[in-house]
Amino acid sequence: MEQDTGEHNTTTSGSEVDEEEKEKWKRPPSSYGSMKSDIESTDEEEEGERPVTVLPEHPAPPEMRYTVMPSESAVSRFTETTQQTKPPGAMVIDTGSADPDELTEEELEDGDEPLYTCSPEPPEPLEMEGFMQTEEDGQPGRLDPEQDLPHIFKSIQSTLSDLSNEELFKFKTWYYTWQPGSARTQVLQGDLLDFVDKSIELFGADKALMNTIKTLESMDKKEEAEKLKNQCKKALFRFYLKNILFRKHQIIHEGVVQAGKQSFLNNVYVEPQLSTHGCGGVDPSHEFLPQPPTPLQVPAEDTFVGVNNLFRLQKGDGSPVRTVVTTGIAGVGMSVSVAKFSLDWAEERANRDLQYVIKLSFKSLWFLRNRSNAVNMSVSEAINYYYSGVKDFKLLDEENTKVLVIMDSFDCYQATLDWQNAPVINDNYTRAPVDVLVVNIIRGNLFRGARLWILGRRAAVSQIPPEFVDVVTELQGFSDEMKDEYLTKRFSNKQLAENIVHHYKRTPTLRILARHPFFCWILATVFDRCFQYQGYGTNPPRLTQFLIHIMIIQTNRRLRFYYGKAENELKWTDTEKKLLTKMAKLAFKMLERNTNVFYEEEVKELGLSLTEVVVFSGLCTEVCPPVPGRRTFCFIHYTFQEFMASLYVFLMFYLESKNILDSGSLPKHLTLGKSAAGLVKCAVVKTLSLPLGRYEMFLRYLCGLLSSACYFTLLRGFLYPHNSPKVTGLDVAQQQLEQAIHTATADRVDNLKECLREMIQDDD
Repeated sequence: MEQDTGEHNTTTSGSEVDEEEKEKWKRPPSSYGSMKSDIESTDEEEEGERPVTVLPEHPAPPEMRYTVMPSESAVSRFTETTQQTKPPGAMVIDTGSADPDELTEEELEDGDEPLYTCSPEPPEPLEMEGFMQTEEDGQPGRLDPEQDLPHIFKSIQSTLSDLSNEELFKFKTWYYTWQPGSARTQVLQGDLLDFVDKSIELFGADKALMNTIKTLESMDKKEEAEKLKNQCKKALFRFYLKNILFRKHQIIHEGVVQAGKQSFLNNVYVEPQLSTHGCGGVDPSHEFLPQPPTPLQVPAEDTFVGVNNLFRLQKGDGSPVRTVVTTGIAGVGMSVSVAKFSLDWAEERANRDLQYVIKLSFKSLWFLRNRSNAVNMSVSEAINYYYSGVKDFKLLDEENTKVLVIMDSFDCYQATLDWQNAPVINDNYTRAPVDVLVVNIIRGNLFRGARLWILGRRAAVSQIPPEFVDVVTELQGFSDEMKDEYLTKRFSNKQLAENIVHHYKRTPTLRILARHPFFCWILATVFDRCFQYQGYGTNPPRLTQFLIHIMIIQTNRRLRFYYGKAENELKWTDTEKKLLTKMAKLAFKMLERNTNVFYEEEVKELGLSLTEVVVFSGLCTEVCPPVPGRRTFCFIHYTFQEFMASLYVFLMFYLESKNILDSGSLPKHLTLGKSAAGLVKCAVVKTLSLPLGRYEMFLRYLCGLLSSACYFTLLRGFLYPHNSPKVTGLDVAQQQLEQAIHTATADRVDNLKECLREMIQDDD
């Protein structure tokens, strides 16, 4: 991996061949680049301080670094298909050409002229090569002939053969500058074939090609350089896209980036289970209950598919899939899976028969929609903005081109899309509002013939009409073996990794929650710090703090990811406090009713936005409805619902001095002030009076919240001020728990001991 790192870093300058060429778009300063997820690397991470788009009044064609003949077949294909499929009386505006330079000034104006009002059927995507069609080295998928080694070898050889002996000697001498650490004689020895062979052996085909072009340009042999560019334009275009994806996804960014500490994605990645049959992705496992109150569907193992094989799936009629939607609960690893897929393609580990992979996230499109000064824009302009160093995008219009467009974070695109009435755009150069472009990309009218991979949270992607989707897949998280593999790969210290794997399994609920990669990362981060303390690990880990970490991290992520807050702007306002308090109240009501699902009307009764609760919060998700036709939601895990219910009871006690568990039978001295004794007594009585499992975890979390490590260290400054007073009466509450342990039935004792440990254990 580290060799690859150096190799690709050297080629980064390949996209800067003509540094004197200036950008045609103005890019004023912007603070947008600060948005970044805790567990993912987003498009804006590379954008940095990505500016507001100011498009030219009359758009110029995308700037081309290499001479490319315009594709006439693309134009005829678009217009003929439209004319053949338009319903009687439908209006279709003839674009005339796929090249904006050939449009008249009136056609380029953003006036009120109508756009297309019918949608031609998109062409079927090209067949992907089967699983067994592999190269001799075992890598799946065969490269396009114009992107493969023989073509590049012959093109370099043919170009250099035009040089005189003197020029070739000069070329070899100058080429030496790209070959640090090797002897000059290695470059100069042998004939032309030996030189090309040695160059490709040292650098690989892509870098050898780029180095040859740069050397020719340095020698002022521009005609030869242009000849080589034209012969290998597909290989160069693919090389630039690979370079971008490699630089973006080589390093995985988790949490706050620490100087000198970075993780290579290939070194820590464990592929989560991905199913072609999903109904919410919520794990039904529970420490006490065989099933949550409303059973949740779990996909069978024979529905699992590898992420790199998504576009080798077939529809029911045997034709290849075009549009794949992948969903899952927050923290299940969607963005990391996209990163690994992209990195594997860039390193030619998988899907080599995909000629081009372009990532154009919904977050990027949402940014352009809201920050652009231009009313309308085209897809080609949007791509050119985010891939400004890459040229030859007209190659995407050629027939028989295998292209994949990855569009993640659908939940970030917060506009309501008009699927029925949005005008039709059927080429990549027609300008329209971004909302219209998004609809037409998903319809298949834009990026015609390309495959499309859409990712987002279930409650968001469920809005896409099913007729535009071929396959819906769902990430399910880690199996037991994957959890251990992930925690082991993260640490170079094998003893530490072994200690962490053993330690988290001592608490059954931690073992259950570790199914989610995000939670596994929390475990690794917390235990890595804790095991630095001498003597840590004697006691099993306490549970409540981890649920608090989930809530805090996901709320901070909401502020960054959906509202653009920087790391130093994550102070919670009343909005965040009210949202979490009302969600906690909803959880408590659900616990009282013995249910684990809720509906839209219940959210509205609390005065909350459904999108805020089930999409932005990262704490809830949509599941398959027990009643068909009625949208159904739940928390990311039933035990997290139990935690939120206990949080509501605690907040009412701590902030408003209310014991909402008290039926009026407690002595007055136990119901006043911040004394925990009355609260714990009521919770114990309620738990022991109901069947095993109904309130056991609720009681454990409530006792955990009463420990100073939780309410005074972790929550202070988030849900209430730093100067809030301490809870009193914990000694009496401890005595009540100890007494309950001595008098309870045998099946209740273990949990009561865990409740006591959550309250009084000092270490983490």
